[in-house]
Amino acid sequence: MANDEFLADDLDDEKTIEFIKGYLPQDLKGKFTDDELYYFLDVIDEYYANSGILDADPDDEGFIDIDLDKVVDYVIKEAKKDKIGEFEHDDILFVVQGEMEYADSLE
Repeated sequence: MANDEFLADDLDDEKTIEFIKGYLPQDLKGKFTDDELYYFLDVIDEYYANSGILDADPDDEGFIDIDLDKVVDYVIKEAKKDKIGEFEHDDILFVVQGEMEYADSLE
């Protein structure tokens, strides 16, 4: 991957993180550090890449059904395994939904 692509990915991640911060409910706004949010973003991307979701056929309306609970469970499991911390399902659900909303906003 060329340096330009890395820079574009970093900028996109930065925009995604800012969107997620704005998406989080007030009581969660200070709960996660930027490093944790970047980590969650990487793990969400990893889940999508490894789960086969990206290869799934869209439905008649062009949508792919993504089980958010599976994404959340994966993020929580990886965060615990990587010693990032232990997180509540509902809290991570907002992060996953925020990432998805941001991706949808780009279409």
